[in-house]
Amino acid sequence: MACESTLPEEDLSCPVCCDIFKDPVLLSCSHSFCKACLQEFWKEKEWQECPVCRRRSSRSEPPNNRALKNLCEAFLQERRQRASAGSAVLCSLHGEKLKLFCLEHKQPICVVCRDSRKHKKHDCIPIDEAVQDLKEELEPTLKSLQEKLEVFKKVKLTCDKTAQHIKSQAKDTEKTIKEDFERVHQFLREEEEAKIAALREEEEQKSQTMKVKIEEMSGQISSLSDKIKAIEKELEAEDISFLQNYNATMKRTQCPLPDPVRVSGALIDVAKHLGNLMFRIWEKMKEIVQYTPVVLDPNTVHSKVLCSMTWMGYDDCFVWGGEFQERPDNPERLAQGWAMGSEGFTSGTHSWDIEIDDEYWFAGVATESVNRSDPRDEVWGVSHVDSFNTDYKEDFDYVYKVSCPNTETIYLPVRHNSRVKDRIRVQLDRDRGELSFYDIDNDTHIHTRTHAFTGRIFPFFSVRDGLRILPARASITVEQHI
Repeated sequence: MACESTLPEEDLSCPVCCDIFKDPVLLSCSHSFCKACLQEFWKEKEWQECPVCRRRSSRSEPPNNRALKNLCEAFLQERRQRASAGSAVLCSLHGEKLKLFCLEHKQPICVVCRDSRKHKKHDCIPIDEAVQDLKEELEPTLKSLQEKLEVFKKVKLTCDKTAQHIKSQAKDTEKTIKEDFERVHQFLREEEEAKIAALREEEEQKSQTMKVKIEEMSGQISSLSDKIKAIEKELEAEDISFLQNYNATMKRTQCPLPDPVRVSGALIDVAKHLGNLMFRIWEKMKEIVQYTPVVLDPNTVHSKVLCSMTWMGYDDCFVWGGEFQERPDNPERLAQGWAMGSEGFTSGTHSWDIEIDDEYWFAGVATESVNRSDPRDEVWGVSHVDSFNTDYKEDFDYVYKVSCPNTETIYLPVRHNSRVKDRIRVQLDRDRGELSFYDIDNDTHIHTRTHAFTGRIFPFFSVRDGLRILPARASITVEQHI
């Protein structure tokens, strides 16, 4: 245990910094100072002298005052023990309560510190006032950090949901891939079984034919062998006997059997079974494989729409159903339930047919740079509106609305009753910049828009309840080179 110091605090304080000595050194004049304080004082002087008595020092490196250092350490240890034993926080230098706050050094001090050389010229305020001021100063920072924390939490929550959605997407996609490949595998297995069954049937049929032919040939061979043996026996007889039986022998040599004929088509028709086998299988797969001209991208669906995309059995139809989490007040605001195709077009002619299970829909195209938060003003397309919202309400009950950016809206009335489902064909001639719309059920041309499109153009759809992209049959063309 450190021994208690019996010296007053003034005798343990450095005359320069007025704090308890740190690494004290002793001058020849018997005055002691903190080593750092003395070196700093000498930097400003022309020669080395004592800061108290001004007597010159003959040594640039004064010796350490170990005895004084031990006393200071004991004094500080005793003060710390007293401070830890008491309920109040005390000054580490003077053992007094910390009642003031130095505005210059931004630290709590005691009344003795305030009167010391270190803080004498500094502004000080009571501890409670300093606490109140600093708390008020920290409140905006705290509020800003709390708001930022909420932002991080929300983003993290979104990331967590996205991570879960990624897993769900991967699981569902893998399931669909396996199901689709299983359909292909099942088709190939059935085709393999059918091809092998046809081969086995031909093998059985031709083997049976050859069996009958072989049995027939065996009987004829046996008959001829008997005749040959009889004739050979007559040839070995005595001359008189041979002459006596000659006429009978000649009758035996007569053979009513015609010469055998080779069986035509006896072999397996290998060319029939193997010729262009893979191509014929591939061609037959058209019965189960259909081409969907537009594949919707679920990642482009508006955030307020719940989107699901499923394959519908053997129809191979992409179905997209959007269910609003927040219904729009204005049904014309169809952009709240929209999706884009996954593939954009920069050239060529493309068309796709859609079937809509809703009276509110929009079908057309959009550019890659479309504002996905609200794309209503940046799309080209056609939609259905009720006739009572137009000037045609007395004469027509079905009206198409053609909308294009920076262009006056066109209303096209149609003389037919409203239907539960609409089937529309959208055709894009990317090279000529033409966008056409057709009514499939009435086999009529609705309208064609011309525009100098730039960049990639994507199919665009908006619907409240459900939309079905009709599949197209795949075609196979064989080119023959002569």
